[in-house]
Amino acid sequence: MHLNAPAILLSARAHGEHGAVVRALTEQAGVQPGYVRGGRSRAIRPVLQPGNLIRGDWRARTDTQLAALTVELIESRAPLFAEPLAAAAIDWMCALTAYALPEAQPYPRIHAALDGLFSAIAAAPGARDWVGALVRTELLILSELGFGLSLDECVATGVTDDLTHVSPKSGGAVSRGAATGLEHRLLPLPAFLIEGGRAEWTAAFDGLALSGHFLSRDLLGLKGQDVLAARTRLVERLKRTVA
Repeated sequence: MHLNAPAILLSARAHGEHGAVVRALTEQAGVQPGYVRGGRSRAIRPVLQPGNLIRGDWRARTDTQLAALTVELIESRAPLFAEPLAAAAIDWMCALTAYALPEAQPYPRIHAALDGLFSAIAAAPGARDWVGALVRTELLILSELGFGLSLDECVATGVTDDLTHVSPKSGGAVSRGAATGLEHRLLPLPAFLIEGGRAEWTAAFDGLALSGHFLSRDLLGLKGQDVLAARTRLVERLKRTVA
């Protein structure tokens, strides 16, 4: 097994006295784990920052063996970790991707969305400029893994306009007329998920509640509570910013 490709670094954990086991997302080969010799050294540790764009070279004698990995930094996103909201967003999205995606399965749309999100975080003056993209990336991950929401027509009537809510059971959109009197049982569907564009804060929190419900129920469950805790920290920081 030999793979040389750019990748988004998702996680790095210490292994032994000097090494680190790394998981990184490539565009065509999906999530690839590898052992980085000297990964805890001062020279290599900054390269193994989650969110960094690296070039990895994976080599193993068999497909079942943990590959030896050498890494070269392409783009560092470490400066973003000086800002608490950016750091929390990158931590969460890297943790979610590392946990949810099976190894060696290509997810080019998730790779592109994650890279685009991190670039948006780097370029945006504030969290309101990227939080909508984060929600859309969460929903994309759900969709790519078989838990996609149906937001193009009302699950009750089949109409395709004035969609304002989502059924928490089916994940289908509900029109304003069909939702009347049942709003307390439904999840708000923010317009930016239908129309695109930037999310204002109220819409952003509605979007986070929507994606969070299905992430917790369908993807993370009881086993993923440690991962979900990173999302809870992000949402709490966002709420403190608005307050």
